[in-house]
Amino acid sequence: MLLALVAVVVLAATGLWNPFPGMWDWVKRSKPISEPDVIWQERIGGTPQSVTIAGDAVVVEQRTRVEARSLATGVQLWERKADWAAVAGGDRDAVVAVGKLLVKGYDLLDPNTGAVRRRVDDAVAVWTYQNLLLDARCAGATDCTLSAWEPRGEQPLWTAFLPGVSTSWLADNPDVLDTRRLTATRVDDGVAGAEPVPPLLGFPVDGRVHVVDTATGRVLQDVQPGRDERLSVVGGRLVRITARSAEGVCLFTVTAGDPATGQQVWHRTGINLRTADSAGCAQREDPQGARNVLIGMGSDGREAVLDGYSGRLLQVNAVDEKLLAVDDRYTVTRSADQRSIVGRELDVDRERWTRPANDRTRAMLTPYGAVVSDEKPSRLAVVEPRTGRELVSLRTAANALAVGPGGMIIGEGREIGYVRFGASNAPPGGGAPGAGDGAPGAPGGPDAPGGQGDQRDCGPKQEACPEAERDKDG
Repeated sequence: MLLALVAVVVLAATGLWNPFPGMWDWVKRSKPISEPDVIWQERIGGTPQSVTIAGDAVVVEQRTRVEARSLATGVQLWERKADWAAVAGGDRDAVVAVGKLLVKGYDLLDPNTGAVRRRVDDAVAVWTYQNLLLDARCAGATDCTLSAWEPRGEQPLWTAFLPGVSTSWLADNPDVLDTRRLTATRVDDGVAGAEPVPPLLGFPVDGRVHVVDTATGRVLQDVQPGRDERLSVVGGRLVRITARSAEGVCLFTVTAGDPATGQQVWHRTGINLRTADSAGCAQREDPQGARNVLIGMGSDGREAVLDGYSGRLLQVNAVDEKLLAVDDRYTVTRSADQRSIVGRELDVDRERWTRPANDRTRAMLTPYGAVVSDEKPSRLAVVEPRTGRELVSLRTAANALAVGPGGMIIGEGREIGYVRFGASNAPPGGGAPGAGDGAPGAPGGPDAPGGQGDQRDCGPKQEACPEAERDKDG
């Protein structure tokens, strides 16, 4: 044995044969976090705060640092000290904004190299979207400006004045008045990554709401909510939710107006958007919903999905059905008997698919697929939201951290790994032809739901794509 060891050492020293790197990889390899196994699995320095797929890189935010890893291999690309990080842009123009708490300024990094693309020294807050980056600068307590940038732009697209207190804005993505998303056990709230910027944003400043047109930077309205009101900006409308106590119950009224004209567009009564807690009618929460839709509970106890633009009822559940996930194209609902979940398309309000489930099944919708989590046994699956076709199914206790066009990042503790959509999680190069990220017809490719070829990302009324709407009418 001693002679054999000496021979191996000599061979390794001369470069003829070196088994030690492979042996070390085998020794340090942790127990696989899923079955089937992931393409790659790596242990990071701390528990991830957020994970985002940014093109060919995976950006991992931790408590005091941020790092990026190769999506194909998991190899670390770069690392940097930072207290917060947020990804803006899409697959081809992604950037990573990083900064320190209580320190003005941020750096905009290339996700593949970590190189600084742009440095800002005086910004107090950043908002990141798929097609826009916003930052705020405050020269004084009531003297702030909001600027919009293309993700990799060098000059601002527009700048708007917003009065306010600079301490109310801090770090990445401070609160704006929009909707509160449905959550799912074992699925990270930011699993879908950055979304397209809404046509209008509502900024709360000193008890007032400033409605900003994100295309031009024009401040359309400066509104003081009433004592019983909660304001939200959804689907290009300023939504007013009034909750009034009478006979021991809360009476809700919802109205929506056009911020450009101030005219009321739609009005509904008896819809509880879950803005008030159970202790009374005080509204402390944003309404539930996603993007251009709102979720409410009718007076008959049935859940409903409303078009924020027109107020139209897009879906009304049967009694005891439970909404698990919603965006402005699809919903996932648990059946009344709790034995299945059902995928529906809002445009046609009909069932698209059904999948066996139980009372512990949860789901979340992303542009690339619906993430479904089960317990006892613990499983994660991703299905196409329109057809229900299974893209991947795993036996795992890990959480779904990020979903991209071609796969999903899962994690358990400090371990993270990548699973590819398709037949098997073979290493890169060993997959089936056409299974690569973004391939035509592949999950997340131009022909897939939510891909670049899908023209239904404009909202139920196509309000976010006026050019497409004009072409259709013409």
